[in-house]
Amino acid sequence: MYSLALRYTGNREDALDVSQEAFFRAYKGLAFFQGDCAFSTWLYRLTINAAIDALRRSKRKSAVPFSALGEPEQVLDIPDDRGAPDEKAELGELKEALAEALKTLSDEHRAVFILRAVHELSYTEIAEILDLEEGTVKSRLSRAREKLKQALEGNFSPSVSSNGNRKKSKGGGLYGS
Repeated sequence: MYSLALRYTGNREDALDVSQEAFFRAYKGLAFFQGDCAFSTWLYRLTINAAIDALRRSKRKSAVPFSALGEPEQVLDIPDDRGAPDEKAELGELKEALAEALKTLSDEHRAVFILRAVHELSYTEIAEILDLEEGTVKSRLSRAREKLKQALEGNFSPSVSSNGNRKKSKGGGLYGS
């Protein structure tokens, strides 16, 4: 739940608050859990709702971002293969650009994208969590990918191996299904 909250909110402090709120809601609502979906699905939904509520509250406040206070904000964890320094620098730039691009997505698109790309849930699981039709999940995911592609387009060149061939990414990459 913390991982989902962190990816949704973008910083550790908010993610801890969201996780705590989601667990509190789960505790309060445990008697009302009817078992018509998996327990994990129910917890994901509670976490997403708590994250959306927290983001709405923070939009009403004019808070100073942690980065302005000298503390780095949390960005998405993309595995580091311990490459060359220039590859590490490009990976750092990609993490920052992706985190910024995710902030431009609507709550609905961000939730679908994170559940699919980060948590690797199936369309059916995402549909259950978000109480949507599977076709709606696919549509939102497609729109989210397109918006992310537009936001990231032109910022990065494709990875090229030492023999000049384009490297293939594992698992379909950012835009794969």
